[in-house]
Amino acid sequence: MALRLFVATTSAGKLADFREAAEEYEIAIDPVPGLHTIPTPQEDGPTFEANAVMKAIYYSSFVPGQIVVADDSGLEVDALNGAPGIRSARFAADSGLTDSPDANDNTDVWNNIVLLQKLDGIPEDRRTARYRCALAAARDGEIVLTSEGMVEGQILEAPHGTGGFGYDPLFYLPSLDQTMADLDIGVKLSVSHRGLALADLLARLNL
Repeated sequence: MALRLFVATTSAGKLADFREAAEEYEIAIDPVPGLHTIPTPQEDGPTFEANAVMKAIYYSSFVPGQIVVADDSGLEVDALNGAPGIRSARFAADSGLTDSPDANDNTDVWNNIVLLQKLDGIPEDRRTARYRCALAAARDGEIVLTSEGMVEGQILEAPHGTGGFGYDPLFYLPSLDQTMADLDIGVKLSVSHRGLALADLLARLNL
C-alpha cells in the first residue's frame, strides 16, 4: 500500500508541488481533512523551521496516527537585509495593503508590488535574493523529520512568466535564464527550494 501523507496547506500551488514531487515515490498526498474549518495557529516562530515544526505538530493532532507535513517558506532579499523573510506571505499586509472582504485574493500581486517598490532604484547587481523552504513532518504531535531547501537568484524589475505563484514571476534564475514562473513544474521542482526540501524529506520517509 502506498504511503499517504497529509499536508497542512490551503495553497493550490503548494499542493500541486507536493503531489508532483510525491509521484516518484508512490506517495499519496492529500490536504489535512477539514483544513478550512480548523483554526490556524499563530506563526510567531523566529525562523522558517520553527514555524514549520509548530504547524506540523499542531495539525498532526487533527489526523491521529497519520504523518502531516507542514512547510514555511519565503524570500530573502539581500538589499532589504533579508526581508521579507518569514513575513513573505504577509509582506503587503505589513505595509497596509489588503484586499477587501469581497475581493478576489490578490495577495501575491500586492506582495510583488510592495517588493518592487522597496527595490526601486536598486541596481541589478544588488538585487540578489534566495528562496528558502523548511519542511517538518509530524505524527501525533511529535516531529518525525525535518528538511530544508534553498535556491539563489535575482529579483527582476518587472514580472515575467505566467506559472508558479508567490514571488515566482520576479525570481530570476541566471543559470537557466528564466524566472520560476517560466518553468514547467517538473523543472521547477528539480531546482526550487521547495522541490529540494521535498525530495530530501520524501526520500527519507519512503525508506
